[in-house]
Amino acid sequence: MEIIHIAAECYPVAKAGGLGDVAGALPKYQNELGHVAKVVMPMYRTKFLYDNQWELVHEGGQALGSHWFHYSVIKEKTNKLGFDLYLVDINGLLDREKIYGYDDDNERFVAFQIAVCDWLSRWQHKPDVIHCHDHHTGLIPFMCKYTYAFRYQLANVPTVFTVHNGEYQGWMGWDKYYLIPAYDSWNWGMLDWDNTINPLASAVKCAWKVTTVSPSYMHELRESAAGLQNLFEYEKGKSYGILNGIDTQVWDPQTDNFIAKNYNTELVAKGKQKNKAELCGQFGLDPDKPLITFIGRLVGEKAADLLPDAISQSIYQHHGKANFLVLGSGDQQLEGQLDHMKSQFHGYFNSYIGYNESLSHLMYAGSDFLLMPSRVEPCGLNQMYALRYGTVPMVRSVGGLKDTIRDFGDWQGFGIRFDQATVGDITYSVGRAIDLYANKPDLYQWMRGHMMNIDHSWDASAQQYIDLYASLKTEA
Repeated sequence: MEIIHIAAECYPVAKAGGLGDVAGALPKYQNELGHVAKVVMPMYRTKFLYDNQWELVHEGGQALGSHWFHYSVIKEKTNKLGFDLYLVDINGLLDREKIYGYDDDNERFVAFQIAVCDWLSRWQHKPDVIHCHDHHTGLIPFMCKYTYAFRYQLANVPTVFTVHNGEYQGWMGWDKYYLIPAYDSWNWGMLDWDNTINPLASAVKCAWKVTTVSPSYMHELRESAAGLQNLFEYEKGKSYGILNGIDTQVWDPQTDNFIAKNYNTELVAKGKQKNKAELCGQFGLDPDKPLITFIGRLVGEKAADLLPDAISQSIYQHHGKANFLVLGSGDQQLEGQLDHMKSQFHGYFNSYIGYNESLSHLMYAGSDFLLMPSRVEPCGLNQMYALRYGTVPMVRSVGGLKDTIRDFGDWQGFGIRFDQATVGDITYSVGRAIDLYANKPDLYQWMRGHMMNIDHSWDASAQQYIDLYASLKTEA
């Protein structure tokens, strides 16, 4: 089976969040199952682009409204990522360093999708499945089905759309309707939601199947989806929740080159102690106290705005019996607050503002607890990385966090769960963590060994996607 994954991110080429991790891992595991999975993404000007070898495989041109653009498609020569990687370049639109955050993002990603559809429509053979990821590729199912330029070649190719985060939908005013290739005007409703062109809503309507990145998130979207909950309820018959996996070759404490000391389940205590000493040494923290960390975007969705109060109250209420370390970037005011807290809570708290892949690996290896108080968490990969490294996840019971973490108060539990994204719930959970660390050493050691043996690899999830694709062949 040949699967074309289309995404705005793919690790290690360009990554802003979990979407990049999925696009960089799922195709590799599908190939290992005996299929041919490929990834198509924009050609950002990243380090990966300049460090690797490429060959030109296609050139073409298409219209973006009244503007004619030229595009080219290049392929990475060595199969370095375990799958064929294609980059689409459009001068003036995709030739940027950053993935997102430009005033013309709508034009950039619409042009990217048009170029991808144009290229695929010219293939001598057709792929078995076109798998689109998040709103940046959400117009492709519509273009395949309804636009004059592509429907004759692509309408019968099954499309799957995965919602990685339903909060971001790619809205465009109808004043930009001219960007989309011509189609029968009576199909305008397949683009519209609440009098706006909504790429995510369009994909949910037009794709043959819709998936989300955890079963619980699929249910949550029917109740709260930034205005699309009725649509998800209506389309539930073709929708499935498939839990993301993690790339256990990249995230492996036995072979990880980013950490100070490699370890396995038998050496977890010594290995984590060594990594913790290295981490605490770098950030001026006491390695004899439990270390609680936060790794992620400093945004409201992750409840990062609660961190300053939750950390300061935890230090006061629990008499400084735990240390805290934050890695992330996002809201500038929040970054400033965390920076200011370094001197206020010197020796108890520290932070690194920015993105640092190597530091994140060391933090998973050297932390005792990982805090994830998210308001929204479609799947969450950080908690699975933490499990892999023997770090106890402290999570809010939402989305994929609820599907992957069982509270240690329950039978064979191995994490700490709380119900509300509030300072009070976080502070209470910190108290439970301190008590577990200080007063229940046997249980704590069992939890660390147990969680490292939980299989969250992509193997099972990749097969679930293959089974879903296979069901589409009967519909094609």
